[in-house]
Amino acid sequence: MASLKSALAKVFAFWIYKKTNKWANNPIETQERVFQELISDAAGTAFGKDHDFISVNSYEDFVKRVPVRDYEALKPYVERVVAGEENVLWKGKPIYFAKTSGTTSGAKYIPITKESMPSHVEAARNAILLYIHETGKSEFVDGKMIFLQGSPILKEQNGIQLGRLSGIVAHYVPNYLQKNRLPSWETNCIDDWETKVDAIVEETLSENMTVISGIPSWVQMYFEKLQQRTGKQVGAIFKNFNLFIFGGVNYEPYRAKFENLIGRKVDSIELYPASEGFFAFQDKQHDKGMLLQLNSGIFYEFIKADEFFDEHPKRITIKDVELGENYVMIISTNAGLWSYNIGDTVQFTSLKPYKVIVSGRIKHFISAFGEHVIGKEVEQAMQEAVEGTEIRVSEFTVAPQINPEAGLPYHEWFVEFENEPDNLDALAEKIEASLQKQNSYYLDLIEGKVLRPLVITRVKKGGFQAYMKSIGKLGGQNKLPRLSNDRKIVEEFS
Repeated sequence: MASLKSALAKVFAFWIYKKTNKWANNPIETQERVFQELISDAAGTAFGKDHDFISVNSYEDFVKRVPVRDYEALKPYVERVVAGEENVLWKGKPIYFAKTSGTTSGAKYIPITKESMPSHVEAARNAILLYIHETGKSEFVDGKMIFLQGSPILKEQNGIQLGRLSGIVAHYVPNYLQKNRLPSWETNCIDDWETKVDAIVEETLSENMTVISGIPSWVQMYFEKLQQRTGKQVGAIFKNFNLFIFGGVNYEPYRAKFENLIGRKVDSIELYPASEGFFAFQDKQHDKGMLLQLNSGIFYEFIKADEFFDEHPKRITIKDVELGENYVMIISTNAGLWSYNIGDTVQFTSLKPYKVIVSGRIKHFISAFGEHVIGKEVEQAMQEAVEGTEIRVSEFTVAPQINPEAGLPYHEWFVEFENEPDNLDALAEKIEASLQKQNSYYLDLIEGKVLRPLVITRVKKGGFQAYMKSIGKLGGQNKLPRLSNDRKIVEEFS
């Protein structure tokens, strides 16, 4: 018999479903309202005055006054906020800074305000509630849930709390989930990732785990340690575990490995959270696209990825986007980010309602010869190549080999296998065929004898984890780039 908590979850889920449909079915009006509110609320800030927000009456006015910026370009304003100044990017002061490790600018301090904080929590909650509404499954709310995340210990700087986003969010777990939530506060505060995962294994082994959440590569580490400890598959240890919630990277390259570690298929929900905002979540089990959060204090702009580095690339809003086009996503938010390039590229999978998949990073591509191969293409190629086989891939990354010792240049795929293929060349041919089918520029370079087909290089087991540890990025929200336009990463494995 369903518990009261489980029954109430279904009632709450229906209410959230109705509420979500209301704005999702009125997308243009919803975004226009968000835009007007943002401009109005920030007109009196230093940024608003510098960019004449008082005269902004339309999106066209905004585009004329506010250029697209990345963190480096916005940094002079952020530094004033960090120093304790009020009313700089947003009214008052932020309540938090989410500290992230930027690749070019060292540590980044991303502001989170009292207006923006709720959406970080509500979007994750709503993703689970819409899953309950769609599937009717709510029994998992009575079990234990684990969220693999950063330490919740925060520091203070000029009256503003500072920490990792996942650690900040840990302070906002609703009361009705507190008893169900693992790991314990003490374990969550462990900084060293391997020590932390060992402690999580100890805490969870005897529990009724029903929901497990985190970045796939780090959940995989947890699953492997469980298996090493018990000799059992995860599904046998946690008989009621049936929902995996993930974000940060594409799950598909990990799916076969996970199903083997678990011993069965489980439902999954993809989230698209970032320090800058919670942008989207999967609202339908059989639809890989994620519902773009248009009603969360975020105004979205888009620039075609292949035009992004032009002198004056065209900026558009959701009403002008097209299906399947690769866009750089630009955001303005109620945390005080304005026409801010978060670095992600997305593709729309649906316009009614608006749904996206993350296709990669604008800086993570290979175009050493003009091929512009992106993350989504290499992931899809790998997925298609191993589908229906016993081959299981733990991790991989791709880089160009521009100066080979002999022959034409090529793309080198560095792959760590869980189950090795009998024939590495046959796997390479399948990946190659998929990549040529997806990317006409790449095909032209192969046919024009500018490039030769890709080469797979094996990485020893545990190699990628060792690499991430060596650069101080083991665990948490850190992710291995799927591909690079140079060989800095793969020098470790060459």
